[in-house]
Amino acid sequence: MKASVLCFRAAVLMVVCGIIWGIAMGISHDHSTFPAHAHLNLLGWVSLFLFGIYYHLHPAIDDNRLASLQVWIWIAATVVLSIGVALVHLGRPSAESAAAIASLVILADMLLFGWLVFRREKKQLAHQPSAAPAD
Repeated sequence: MKASVLCFRAAVLMVVCGIIWGIAMGISHDHSTFPAHAHLNLLGWVSLFLFGIYYHLHPAIDDNRLASLQVWIWIAATVVLSIGVALVHLGRPSAESAAAIASLVILADMLLFGWLVFRREKKQLAHQPSAAPAD
């Protein structure tokens, strides 16, 4: 599966979960897990959708297995981070380590995405013909 398709599908699943979570908070009048809900929506919906757009616009990267790996890592770390943050805000401080590790994984994964972006741009620049000097 292309990285962009994986991004779009996962983003939709995560935003549906985020919306249901938000509705549940509203019904219960308990907004203690709001920070985790926000992490899920921003990392799961917004970031994945933006990754998907980038990958879709760059087909050579979209078909790359490393791009798909980057997306799978992002998905897993986002789920762990969201659960960890929720548990911390529900009074379980022992979940802080899971949230912290997931945060570091997300940082590393963003660096991987950045590497894919800059590597592509560097290759693209290397293959462009030099502009002819102006007369």
